[in-house]
Amino acid sequence: MTAPRLVPMDLAMEPATLEEIRRSVRAGGVLAIPTDTFYGLAADPLSEAAIGRIFALKGRSAAQALPVVVASAAQLAELGVQAPDAILAKLEAIWPAPLTAVLPITRPIAASGGARTLAVRVPALASLRALLASIGPLTATSANRSGFPPARTASEALEACGAGIDFVLDGGASESALPSTLVDLTKSPPEILRSGAFSWS
Repeated sequence: MTAPRLVPMDLAMEPATLEEIRRSVRAGGVLAIPTDTFYGLAADPLSEAAIGRIFALKGRSAAQALPVVVASAAQLAELGVQAPDAILAKLEAIWPAPLTAVLPITRPIAASGGARTLAVRVPALASLRALLASIGPLTATSANRSGFPPARTASEALEACGAGIDFVLDGGASESALPSTLVDLTKSPPEILRSGAFSWS
């Protein structure tokens, strides 16, 4: 198996490198990426094969859903998100932030684990948003084996999952000690499923 390629991630990534990463994702590749919380495993959220690779890497049930990060709320349509205007307006006023929102989707996709809901966020990390603007939405489940601590550096992500990924994007050490806050906005009132780095009210 080919060793993953380690690439620095910043706002000035080389166009040729971005194109290589884009081609890898379109072919079912898996990346380790920095986020505004921990390092995540990133793949095309619509690709059954890529999502299957992530579950195998994590040793996790394929019936579970994976969170997805987007460059902006405008990319939600690519995922089939169909939420009330008032909810989207509130999220757009908050994002970018470490707040993951569970929203309705028109039909299940690979990352939703068979559900008609999807957990999405616009991350606060500017270099990641730039990557997503170029490549499209990506999954962002933590880069670790299920049950183990999340990776806070590229080297930790590489140690945990390196043998099965294609690229490791190094954005430096995570400054967060907490995961994103997870809120289910399909319920009224909204339900906090996981407390984290964002204070929801």
